[in-house]
Amino acid sequence: MATENLTQGQRIARARHRKGWDQATLAEKIGRSVSWLSKVENGRLPLDRMSVLGQLAGVLGVEVAELTGQPYRHETAELDSGHAAVPGLRLALQQASLPAGVAPLPSRGPRALADLEANVRLAEQLRQDAKFTALGEVLPGILTDLITITGDSSADCDRAEALMLRACHMARVSSNLLGHHDLGWTAVQRELVAAQRVGSPDLIAAASWDLCGVWLHEAQLDPAKNAALTALDHIEPYVGASDTIKAMWGALHLRAAVACSRLWDQREAEGHLDEARRVAEVLPPDGNVFQTQFNRVNTTIHAVEVSMELGRPRDVITRAEQVEIATIASSERQAHYWTCTAAGFHMNRRDNEAADALLRADRIAPQHVRNRPLVRNIVRDLRDSARLHRQREVLNLAKAMRLL
Repeated sequence: MATENLTQGQRIARARHRKGWDQATLAEKIGRSVSWLSKVENGRLPLDRMSVLGQLAGVLGVEVAELTGQPYRHETAELDSGHAAVPGLRLALQQASLPAGVAPLPSRGPRALADLEANVRLAEQLRQDAKFTALGEVLPGILTDLITITGDSSADCDRAEALMLRACHMARVSSNLLGHHDLGWTAVQRELVAAQRVGSPDLIAAASWDLCGVWLHEAQLDPAKNAALTALDHIEPYVGASDTIKAMWGALHLRAAVACSRLWDQREAEGHLDEARRVAEVLPPDGNVFQTQFNRVNTTIHAVEVSMELGRPRDVITRAEQVEIATIASSERQAHYWTCTAAGFHMNRRDNEAADALLRADRIAPQHVRNRPLVRNIVRDLRDSARLHRQREVLNLAKAMRLL
């Protein structure tokens, strides 16, 4: 079978065989039964939690991407979700990471900072809408102009570095969601440089928040948690200074909550959620500081995700019912909510409702949804069900994701 067509279970089995282990050996190392592992490898039990996938990757000594099969490519440019922009984005990020004066100069002069700020704002809307193809068309040019400006000692370097951080954040998000995790690391490293050069607590917090995101995509849970806690310690003296710092304080607690839930520490995860809720109540309901979408609604979305990662399917549905999802101005966050809700329904064996939620997510932000390993696992499972009311639509989605 072609490598790209392997299921996640087959990839786990392949990594296990390379170790020379039988199922009993691997099952013992991860504290599971042979029956559970057999169902996973045979595709009868989808892996719906990153925590379990990360545990398997760690024991097997492979990267998570080897088990997920990311990045996923599609048949047409229309469906390909921004992957075509990755070469240009990679080159721009590599140049942005070079020492000052080493990167080749562009053939034209950079745009003015005021123009770049406007371009960054437009790009950030594309990022929130999960329109990666359109984002990929504009982001490399923004990065290239900022490379030139940040290397000019006569420029307003702090202002330019702040824009560089925002641009690299968009590169980090799109890279991770598309499955190009090495590129995500390159982006966040440049963010950290920008934050250190400026030295302001809000930029340091924003870069640290993104660092947590990279660790979480790699299923490196202890580093993710430690990065969040370290950043919280760093900005604690400044929390009363501005709403921006308060929002970053709350956003970092949400990162810590997700990390703790994937470490199966319910007490700590819920504690971080409670602190995030407390802060969100005193901040604007449409808050989106540094693209974190930190606001009251997003804290409830994170509560759904935390319950999913803790393996508490009833809590997933109960919490999902409390989310006022239509009030958040982010297609990416809406799609994430519906995806987590679909996973909750699937965990509860309510497959028709799982299909409804998944199809809704796909209508909102297809380029986000079709690149998620979790979605591929659920679609693989649902496509073989003969009891779905929307079987044809699920099969069409499976075909678009090259799962048929």
